[in-house]
Amino acid sequence: MRLNSAVPAICRRILFFPPTPLHYYQPFLLSSFHFHTPTFTHQQTYFSSSKPKFDFGCIRRPEHAISLFHKMIALNPLPSVVDFTKLLGALVKMKQHSAALHLFDRMLERDAPVDLYTFNISIDCFCHVNRVDFAFAILGSLVKRGIRPNVVTFSTLIKGLFLEGDFTEAQKLFLKLLREKICDLDEVTYLIVLNGLCKAGHTLRARDLLNILDKGRCKPNIKAYNTVIDSLCKDRMVDDALQIFSKLAEKGMSADVVTYSSLLHGLCNFCRWKEAKYLLNEMVAHKISPDVVTFNILVDAYCKEGLLKDAEDVFKIMRQLNVQPNVITYTALIDGYCLQGQMDRAQEVFDSVVGSGLNPDIASYCSLMNGYCKRGHVDEAWRLFLEIPCKGLEHTVVSYSTMMQGLFRVGSFTEGFKLFEEMQARKLAPNIMTCSILLEGLCRARRITEAYSFLHMMEGKGFCPNIVSYSIVIEGLCKDNKLDRAIHLFNELPSKGLQPDIYTFNILISALCQEGEVQEAKDLLMRMEKSGCLPDSVTYNVFVRCFLKRNEPHVAIQLLEEMKRRRFSLDSTTFTMFLDHLQAEGRDGILFNMVKELVPKDL
Repeated sequence: MRLNSAVPAICRRILFFPPTPLHYYQPFLLSSFHFHTPTFTHQQTYFSSSKPKFDFGCIRRPEHAISLFHKMIALNPLPSVVDFTKLLGALVKMKQHSAALHLFDRMLERDAPVDLYTFNISIDCFCHVNRVDFAFAILGSLVKRGIRPNVVTFSTLIKGLFLEGDFTEAQKLFLKLLREKICDLDEVTYLIVLNGLCKAGHTLRARDLLNILDKGRCKPNIKAYNTVIDSLCKDRMVDDALQIFSKLAEKGMSADVVTYSSLLHGLCNFCRWKEAKYLLNEMVAHKISPDVVTFNILVDAYCKEGLLKDAEDVFKIMRQLNVQPNVITYTALIDGYCLQGQMDRAQEVFDSVVGSGLNPDIASYCSLMNGYCKRGHVDEAWRLFLEIPCKGLEHTVVSYSTMMQGLFRVGSFTEGFKLFEEMQARKLAPNIMTCSILLEGLCRARRITEAYSFLHMMEGKGFCPNIVSYSIVIEGLCKDNKLDRAIHLFNELPSKGLQPDIYTFNILISALCQEGEVQEAKDLLMRMEKSGCLPDSVTYNVFVRCFLKRNEPHVAIQLLEEMKRRRFSLDSTTFTMFLDHLQAEGRDGILFNMVKELVPKDL
């Protein structure tokens, strides 16, 4: 039987055994609803007594649907399959999938009329409650009743497999349907498969599949292309996305605002501003009006790169084109001003949100709080933190983490730790960022042993600390004169599946230099370069300071020459040390000029 070969191996045998009655799954299906037979009052009129005509539009709550079902199932003759299907559909719209499945089971018990549409609803419900195995059991019942599955049936099953994370079986089933023409697949099916592959991180598979589908009778639509283009851009393969985009016209397909927005996002992420502007002009030339999403992409990208003038220009253009900025637009601007330390301007934008008929959301508050915390204005951040619940907003793990970090950085450790306890009391689960902030707070408070224990507790609870978490503890150990333990923890990183980054290497190199272990620091530098991690300006500054302290200026001068070639700059500490050296040893013209060339403009 052709149907057999189309079904994933784990489910094939389900089709050829008598399907298990749905009531077998009752403990799983039952939700918090009580499925008792209700008592109707004269005010609850869903149909007339002469000829049942059901007003499904009156159903506002799950209890209404269940009550109506009990009335329907008690009628003789029973209502039509269309009426029962509409009732189940009403529950599905309310996302009450378990309740819909319970009613479907009662329909089968009473021999109520069912058809392909009813079965498709039940399959969809099982997929939404992550029981695709039961969905395939329903497929078996459907086939045994002599009902032929259609494209909706199989598309729903494919979507269910993706929802359960089984993208391999989903793709196998799709390709089997495609090759053996078991049913006529449509654009919706294509979109389900491409979207599922992209969300599972298999963008290149989706791209290859798109090329295969393009050669078939039913061509993918622009939504399918947009799905793959967007995923390629998010995966930093913007050139591949542009290549697909360039061939749309010859396929007789017109790009839309979604296509252009995805590509603009990809180009902005790589700071390819000229291409982004060209694409924007091309978009306008094709009479495709940028929407608020398009403009938000540009505003956010410019703000992140510190190009506030460009971001402000885009904001003005939005107004000129009557595209109303939303709270995301304002939050991007707030974040941009905060990154540049322009807190007065950031506060002005924040205050202007209300004047625009909008309300700042939790992200707006977190951005402004973060800006104040980074500038050391913790009192202003605390004022905003207290204001959040007063504005009807719920605190999130981000708002707590932001405030905790601000408190720790000004030395308010007790208040920061209390905030962490409060967050836990509110059942807000800390994420990896929160844990790293807490580790930083413990290390700043010189509670290194607790930080070390907390790091291992994270591992024990399956939290998987990242390289940032380990780097914080390694730095804390170094500052607490526990260099041996820091080195031991550093050497453990590969066994934990982590690769030290430049920040981690610099921490340990700096600690070794401070302890006078210069050869060990050099050995670590060689190890760093072999791992593919190249030294940066911080690395060079550490070694320059080290050799100046050891009164080996000739070695420091060699490093200065390397820094000049690599276009690195001296930091303020290293520059001050050089000035002290020049004053003590006499002004060396060549050395002085070299130092001048390596001083950054902001010093």
